Amino acid sequence: MGKEAGKETGKETSNGGDEAGAAPSTEAWLGAIALIGFILVATAQASNQILARGLAGSVPPFALAFFRWSIVAIGLAPIALTEIRAGRVPLAKNIWPILAAGFMGMFLCGGPVYAAGVSTTAIHIALIMALSPITVLMISAALGIEHVGPLQWLGTALALTGALLIISGGHPETLFALETASGDGLVVIAMLGWSGYTLLQSRAAPRASLLARMSLFSAAGALFSLPLAAREMWTMPVQVFSTKALSAYVFAGIVPGLLAYAGFAWLGGKFGSVRTSLVLYLGPIASALLSFAILGEPPKLIHLFGGVLILGGVWASLRK
Repeated sequence: MGKEAGKETGKETSNGGDEAGAAPSTEAWLGAIALIGFILVATAQASNQILARGLAGSVPPFALAFFRWSIVAIGLAPIALTEIRAGRVPLAKNIWPILAAGFMGMFLCGGPVYAAGVSTTAIHIALIMALSPITVLMISAALGIEHVGPLQWLGTALALTGALLIISGGHPETLFALETASGDGLVVIAMLGWSGYTLLQSRAAPRASLLARMSLFSAAGALFSLPLAAREMWTMPVQVFSTKALSAYVFAGIVPGLLAYAGFAWLGGKFGSVRTSLVLYLGPIASALLSFAILGEPPKLIHLFGGVLILGGVWASLRK
């Protein structure tokens, strides 16, 4: 009996050790999956920049934003309507948060950014938008919305350093020699809007599913874009209703629209606003790779160094 008990005890101890040893491995796998999710969302977001460069202003900005969000809103409308009828989205209580999220995340980050690309450079846009995670971090820390630990501060610092390294091309003086362009103000507004959307998107209509919220936010974004889009339809009908524009609407609605925003919302629910905002730091890496694959612009060695810092920063911020 003593020997059997000893064997059983040893077996239990051995199993317990296996389980304890498996926990770090599981956490590592979850961290790897999370990092892949961040990369995919960043790539979907960066595709919007490639689209804007490829269009070169040939499609009016607010018409592009209006049709982009209308496609998402209409495509997901059956889900939203079902949840509204089921009582999971009481509009009387959620209408203002929904409108605010749509205004900040869809309207401000839609037409104004497309319009800014006409008068400002990509380096300006990338630099300004890279300030969003810092803005989210500071707002969250100041208001006590989320706990920000030492690893999150470290990860943010590493990721920001990597983003600035890529944006400056390895020449820090470039960051201080940027000339002001008329579109820079629009990008600053978009960056502040994205920061607000990052904090609000998981809190507006919290009982609704991810796809239902996407439909409602997109409908709000399309509604805010409509007046300016209607003006473009009246003054530039050939550009707005061309075959090229139609293809752009569909692509923008599906990839940097539905996929990017839905993925961002899912990450926000899993990792919180502060960590999820770091996805913007992956943008320079995704943009460099997409530019090489689609536009024929090869990445440079500086992208490798910056990418290592960015990925390391995101990984550190995802750790508990």
